[in-house]
This record gives sequence, C-alpha cells and structure tokens, in this order.
Amino acid sequence: MNKTELRIGLSNPKSPDNVGSVQRAAGNYQVDSIVYTGQRYLRALENNPGTPNTSRKVSENVPITVVESLTDNIPGNMQIICVEFAENATSLPEFIHPDNAIYIFGPEDGTLSQNIIDSADEVVYVPTIGCMNLAATVNVVLYDRLAKSVRSEGSNELIRQNRDRNNNLIVKS
Repeated sequence: MNKTELRIGLSNPKSPDNVGSVQRAAGNYQVDSIVYTGQRYLRALENNPGTPNTSRKVSENVPITVVESLTDNIPGNMQIICVEFAENATSLPEFIHPDNAIYIFGPEDGTLSQNIIDSADEVVYVPTIGCMNLAATVNVVLYDRLAKSVRSEGSNELIRQNRDRNNNLIVKS
C-alpha cells in the first residue's frame, strides 16, 4: 500500500490559539505537515509571549513552516483542496477525499484569494449556517476525511493507546 501525503495550508492566520489547535488536529488526524503564509501569526506570538500553547504532544512531530505561497512546490500527485464558503463549491458531505492532498484554509477574518481558488483541484465548504472558527473547520474536514476512509475503524486498543491518562472509562456490556 502506498503512503499517502496530507498537508494543511493556512493563508495568513492571525491567532496563535487557532494555529495551536490546528497543530493539535494535525497530530490527531496524522497530517504530515502544516504550511502557512503571512506574518500575522508570528507577530501575534512575539507580541503575546504568554500565549498558551494549545497544541499537544500528539502534534510534536508535525512540522509547521512559513512559505511564500501555499500552491508552490506541491508534488504532482497531490491535489489542492480549498476549504471556503464559495459559490459553486462542493458540499463536504458530497466530497470524495483524494489520497494525497493539501487542504488550504483561509484566514480567520477573510477569504482565500481568487488566485488560490483558481489553482484548486476542488473547492469544498462545510454546509453550516454562518462561518466556523478556523480550527473548528480544520477539525471537521479532517474528521470527514477519516470517517470516509478505510482506516476509520476503531478498537479498544486504539482507545487505550491514545486516551488521556486520567481516563479509564469502560462502557459496560
């Protein structure tokens, strides 16, 4: 079986809380890397050194890198999937996720540029009433990908290996 490659692209994010939560989601859903554009995230970190780190141990091995462009240097087998409230986009429940993809998300207070949308292989949206928080949207899209994949089967061993150390709950049969 070929290894899939999965990336998250963030367009000019501004909130360290959101980026930290995206990092945590990336670890939980086995994303290979996160790339982002812009300087607002770094500026926010510098201006607020006491900002709590909302990522967790699960995301330690997910690199996060600033890039000039979210669509440059994409391997030929990787599809660009933009997640945006855009007319003529595909509803997430109808979307079939590709094996290799970069999911690109717009900034918390704006939208993706038309150039990025035009370079996408697919544009999808989460059919909600109103826009969701950036980190919440990333989690929903990654969960949808997992739920539709062949590796979505769970087990008690998976639960034991990954639950919080304070959680020893067992559902009685």
